[in-house]
Amino acid sequence: MTRAKILSSCAALLLGVTGLAGCSADTDDDAPPQAASPREPGAEESGDDSDVPVIQPGLPGEPAATGGAVTTEDPAPWNHSDIAFVQMMIPHHAQALEMSRLAPKRAENQQVRRLAERIEAAQAPEILLMASWLEEQNLDVPSAGDDPLDYDHGAHGHDGMEGMLTPQELKELAAARGRAFDRLYLSSMVRHHEGALTMADRVAVDGSALLVRELAADVASSQAAEIGRMKELLESL
Repeated sequence: MTRAKILSSCAALLLGVTGLAGCSADTDDDAPPQAASPREPGAEESGDDSDVPVIQPGLPGEPAATGGAVTTEDPAPWNHSDIAFVQMMIPHHAQALEMSRLAPKRAENQQVRRLAERIEAAQAPEILLMASWLEEQNLDVPSAGDDPLDYDHGAHGHDGMEGMLTPQELKELAAARGRAFDRLYLSSMVRHHEGALTMADRVAVDGSALLVRELAADVASSQAAEIGRMKELLESL
């Protein structure tokens, strides 16, 4: 996948709050063809390949299994916890961008403005990374214009998004000015970040994709530090 394709599919995402796609990737209902069975004992052989494993195709997205003399038990490249984290974290990050883009014209405190700039600079590239990962796995990528809560994995019986502001809360933040905006932005973003930490903790335990777990660790580390800084700022206002 080219970087141009990734940027094209995600450009609208970085302009506002996004939604999620479905819980899982599309799969083909037709069962995959079976590989030929190993040669029966006593059959004529053209060469000594009795120790060569026979590859049994698996379902889309699953590693192939081997039979014969060699067997492997490699874990799946990703599981539902990985999908849920990435598909929910994209609109979660996008809402943080929407909140932070209000700061330049509304914040009174210069430190609040700088914090908002750092959040935007960190989370926008992470959105591109997560969208790229979903595309590489042939999984649905959240698209702009959808309501994030319509695609919350919590609606499908799984752990859902945490810390998201409601539309009314976003309106109240956009209407605030000066010190009132600073305090509301900080308190709202602390809650937002704490939700991200909860989601990151879940996938750290339940996920199987290395890249997703590494991303979750980065999110947890950076946002935990920002929570501490925001709480300090709140106390000073």
